[in-house]
Order: sequence, then structure tokens, then C-alpha cells
Amino acid sequence: MRLTRIACAVAFGLACQSAFAATAYVSNEKDDSISVIDLDSLEVTATLDVGMRPRGLLLSSDNELLYICASDSDRVQVMDLATRKIIKELPSGADPEQFALHPNDRWLYISNEDDALVTVVDAQSDEVLAQIEVGVEPEGMAVSPDGKWAVNTSETTNMLHWIDTSTQQLVDNTLVDQRPRHVEFDKDGKRLWASAEIGGTVTVLDVDSRQVLKVLNFAIKGVHPDKVQPVGVKLTDDGKYAFVALGPANHVAVVDAKTYEILDYLLVGRRVWHLAFTPDQKRLLTTNGVSGDVSVIDVDALKVTKSIKVGRYPWGVVVTP
Repeated sequence: MRLTRIACAVAFGLACQSAFAATAYVSNEKDDSISVIDLDSLEVTATLDVGMRPRGLLLSSDNELLYICASDSDRVQVMDLATRKIIKELPSGADPEQFALHPNDRWLYISNEDDALVTVVDAQSDEVLAQIEVGVEPEGMAVSPDGKWAVNTSETTNMLHWIDTSTQQLVDNTLVDQRPRHVEFDKDGKRLWASAEIGGTVTVLDVDSRQVLKVLNFAIKGVHPDKVQPVGVKLTDDGKYAFVALGPANHVAVVDAKTYEILDYLLVGRRVWHLAFTPDQKRLLTTNGVSGDVSVIDVDALKVTKSIKVGRYPWGVVVTP
């Protein structure tokens, strides 16, 4: 009898562990779908149909809602992760690609690539709060941890656009290298990292002064410089590393986030787009568009440990606890 109870307890514990395992959601832009990856088994457990050409993904602060940029549907879709059903669509403006959520968990700042606008939507009331003119082909979007700044990148104008969230007004512009694609604040909001795809660089800026601190260049042995096209950037919370997805170079650069030294290049799948950490930041996931897979990087060892096949042209990725 005692052994039976122990066996039941063990089985219950394993079931609970599985039920609460971290989960990754990956947008497949050519399949109009989201791949769901169980991060215990590192296997795809479900494929969810969504709007047309899904790209950017975001989570609500409580991890209960998944926001999806359905670019060719001209909508931001909202999925309830408990049911994995789309519960509403937000008026995002044309061709939403990337977006960022304000710390108030309500204001979504959305890049509208075709209209040279940033649309601000209240995700609770569904109201459009503002449409802010920015440069040509806006793409990257980030909000500072204190909620003061929303920063947008314009791919053709080659600028970062600084929006004061208290007024929803554009107040400054910073010229960077060609085709900026992504911006990422560090954890304390003191520095901003901006990737330039055609320029082949990452620019690090001081947020208070909005001045450039460092421009990073990348050189991979055996890879032509034209293939080094930085896009996604992720920073560890402890300030130790920055990881940079280098596009058709098929590598992720490992950068010392304090000294800006390039420490290593990790070979991943083909055409690496974006990145996401697991909750403990022990693993980093990369979306590899052309090879249609997700690479898993062991952050402590700085080694790629697994490749997971997903849908066609995976682009965005987020992870829930």
C-alpha cells in the first residue's frame, strides 16, 4: 500500500512538472501558424493556426495572453494561452511586423512598415491612442523598462526614433547604420542596442544622452562579410552577455556586454532571425527562417545542443514559464 502511494505521488509530481514546463511559441510566417515547443522534451507538441504571415510575438506580463503580429492580415491577434484560441483582434494599422508592450501592460507600440507609422493601441479597450509618423519602413520596436521611451527603427531612413510615452510624441532621432531591424534595452534601461542588417553592425547607445557608446562589427572566418546581417539581439539580465542573430551568416555572436568584446560565434540554422531565453536564462532559442528550425543554445557552455524542426520560415519566438 505504501509503495502504491509513493508511486502515485511520484506520478502526480511528474505530471505537475510536465503541466508547468516552460513552453516556446514560434511564429511560422509561410505557414500562417504558431509552433508550440515543450522545453522539457524539446519537441513540438502542437501547431496553431493564426492570421496571415505571423511575425512578431509578445506576451502579456502575466503570461496569459499571446499577442501576434499577423502582418498580411493587418491585425494584431490576441490568443488566450489557456485555451490557445484567438479571443480578439486589435486595430494595428497596416502591415504590423514588430511591437512592444509598455510596462503598464496596456499600451502596444506597433510598427506599420507600409505607412511609416507607429500605431499605439490600448490592448484592453482596443482603442487607437495615437499614430506617430516615423521614418520609411519602420520595423524594430522597444519600450524602456521604466516606460519612459518607445524606440522605433526605420529600415530605409536608417534612424532610431525616440517617442516620449507620456505625450505619445516623437522627440528625437538617431542616425545609425543601414537597415536597422531591432532594438533592445538592457535590464536597467541605461543602454539600448540597435542592430543594422545591411550595415552589418550593432550600435550601443546611452539612453539618458541618446549618444552612441560603441559600434560593434562582426567577422566570421569563412563567411563573406555581406552575409553578416544582424537582426535579433538578446541580453542576459546579469549584464554578462549580449547575443546577436547574424541572419544569413547562420551564426549567433556572443558579446561581452560590459567590454563589447566579441567572444564567440555559434553556428545555428540557416537565416537566423530572432532569439528568446528560457525563464532561467540557461538556454537561448533561435528562429532559423530558411532551415525551418529552432536552435537551442546552452548559455553557460556557449554550445548549440539541439535543433527542433518547426514550420516554414520561423520568425518570432517567446517563452512562457
